[in-house]
Amino acid sequence: YYGGAKAVHVEGRQFPVEDLFTVRPDIMAKYTCRVEADKSLYPVLLSNGNLISQGDTEGGRHYALWEDPFKKPCYLFALVAGQLASRDDTFTTRSGRQVSLKIWTPAEDLPKTAHAMYSLKAAMKWDEDVFGLEYNLDLFNIVAVPDFNMGAMENKSLNIFNSKLVLASPETATDADYAAILGVIGHEYFHNWTGNRVTCRDWFQLSLKEGLTVFRDQEFSSDMGSRTVKRIADVSKLRIYQFPQDAGPMAHPVRPHSYIKVYEKVWLLNNSVAVICSKQETLGAEVVRMYKTLLGSQGFRKGMDLYFKRHDEQAVTCEDFFAAMRDANNADFANFLQWYSQAGTPVVKVASSYDAEARTFSLKFSQEIPPTPCQPTKEPTFIPVVVGLLDSSGKDITLSSVYHDGTPQAISSSSTILRVTKKEEEFVFSDISERPVPSLFRGFSAPVRVETDLSSDDLFFLLAHDSDEFNRWEAGQVLARKLMLNLVSDFQQNKPLVLNPKFVQGLGSVLSDSSLDKEFIAKAIIMPGEGEIMDMMDVADPDAVHAVREFVRKQLASELKTEFLKIVENNRITEAYVFDHPNMARRALKNVALAYLASLEDPEFVELALSEYKTATNLTDQFAALVSLSQNPGKTRDDVLADFYDKWQDDYLVVNKWFLLQATSDIPGNVENVKKLVDHPAFDLRNPNKARFCGSVVNFHAKDGSGYKFLGDIVVQLDKLNPQVASRMVSAFSRWKRYDEARQALAKAQLEMIMSANGL
Repeated sequence: YYGGAKAVHVEGRQFPVEDLFTVRPDIMAKYTCRVEADKSLYPVLLSNGNLISQGDTEGGRHYALWEDPFKKPCYLFALVAGQLASRDDTFTTRSGRQVSLKIWTPAEDLPKTAHAMYSLKAAMKWDEDVFGLEYNLDLFNIVAVPDFNMGAMENKSLNIFNSKLVLASPETATDADYAAILGVIGHEYFHNWTGNRVTCRDWFQLSLKEGLTVFRDQEFSSDMGSRTVKRIADVSKLRIYQFPQDAGPMAHPVRPHSYIKVYEKVWLLNNSVAVICSKQETLGAEVVRMYKTLLGSQGFRKGMDLYFKRHDEQAVTCEDFFAAMRDANNADFANFLQWYSQAGTPVVKVASSYDAEARTFSLKFSQEIPPTPCQPTKEPTFIPVVVGLLDSSGKDITLSSVYHDGTPQAISSSSTILRVTKKEEEFVFSDISERPVPSLFRGFSAPVRVETDLSSDDLFFLLAHDSDEFNRWEAGQVLARKLMLNLVSDFQQNKPLVLNPKFVQGLGSVLSDSSLDKEFIAKAIIMPGEGEIMDMMDVADPDAVHAVREFVRKQLASELKTEFLKIVENNRITEAYVFDHPNMARRALKNVALAYLASLEDPEFVELALSEYKTATNLTDQFAALVSLSQNPGKTRDDVLADFYDKWQDDYLVVNKWFLLQATSDIPGNVENVKKLVDHPAFDLRNPNKARFCGSVVNFHAKDGSGYKFLGDIVVQLDKLNPQVASRMVSAFSRWKRYDEARQALAKAQLEMIMSANGL
């Protein structure tokens, strides 16, 4: 029950017809559903498919008869009954059929559904244009409820969403919220074909629908905004969440070999609560992307067309998708299927050499996947490496041929795809007149960790000149990680911290490059997260990493403050809020610059941030100013947080942001502040949007164990109220052995306490 509506997303183990057939995704059927209820209590009655008839019955009751003419597994059945209002629109398909679109919410939230409707129509149009896929029913419903655990679920023609992924207005939602709504509504709609019309044979094949559909929503968002910025965001997510998991005790393949109580994982499909679902979504999407990289857009579309032609209304496997891609293009994918069966992240080492006399440039690759639980040995996998070579002026060299295994391959472009399929391989480029700087894994062409022999000078060169914008960003990130690791070592040895002036100069050149997309610049000047740096250490040191990252940020702010101030002044927007890429990019760059300036605690910049907070005409700018001001403890922080709550206390989604900002703050001793927030009258532990804490590395890993104890206590409480969210939160302990012995003991004690709790 969700405040005015009963929304039923049926789990297989609870399905009411279990005695009629085995509850599995490959048992597909057509459904007719008659819903009857008290009309005054439940005026809206929804289910899957098309509305066949509706009317009143005796005793103040009414009914609705729904029919879904296409076969589906039972996990896609849903039913909603309640007091809801709808935003109505229509979409005309490319064949001329008119589809009725409805977004249902409590009546007071209806004005905030305009962007969701725009997103739905954009997704329907995009799927027709890019994949030739037309919606096949007369009606499409979305229902938004505030406490839905899964974020969103693709129940056939009746998608159920958490309100935060539907409701938006310029005053109450940020650019990030608008983008998330666009992407997730697209994702759930795209499931109509990749997941619903063609579903998975069993839950081992979950990436078949989730990985493919995540890839599709990534492509949709890329086409609606900046492709490079979206790619950076997706790769960052992969590195922050997936790579550490793959290096820990919870590592498992994209297609797991075994499970315990899979139903506990299956019904968390779309917000990555379950470990298995997270991997099958994020890494599964990268596996699908490699098909497109290898085959090109046209070849990938041919493979998709064949996949749907062969398997519409069927339950299939990852091998069926592989076969469609292979057969449609007569392609040789060698050992590509290893991506589905092996856990862990491949580590690819690249060594380069130049022969001036022969005018050849060589790249030697070696690959290795570290041992993981239950998989001590690994086989080489198929790794596509998109490569370009830069000359001394920073221009791409037009490639003519590359030799591999003694066989020449003609090339007539400035980049090519090298197919690394063995443990060790060498590729030799011919007719190269000078030693080039290689641009490797352009666009992050494979989900691997890369170790190269590129020097710092090479990386600065790529940061300044690479035509592949992802690799420009990547060069800056690699430089920042190297610099920060060296500074961590200095910090641990009590040496003075000194920032390399060349690094400052390199970022300064990015700031001043008018040819670059402003949102890309905003991404390029953000330092790697503390978790990324700790992931590169033998023994993670949260305090040292936090101190170093703060030092680097403040030094950059100090040395580039003139540039940052100019960015803030030149990128203010006085016109009405518009959600489009140019406006988003200006806001993103301005707000990153403001955060840098405010970190200095200079009264001039504190006043600047206060002015931005007070004069903001949209939540994106106001909340960014609030974040900037809340970096440092003190009266200003306390006052502005109180003001923000007073203004927005009646909007639960905005209040959730207020909670999140404080719960994830890095200010010293923040655990005590978070404990007080738990007792705040607006806080409800049962709401999945409010249960957050572990975003602050330095406070979660506090030396005194207060962060561990707080989380342990919350997990035990939460398990009784919302075990799905509790399972997500406890995963923060999964890599407790990465830290020093004192922290290991403190974390282990909390895990033991959780395991011993009654009912667990």
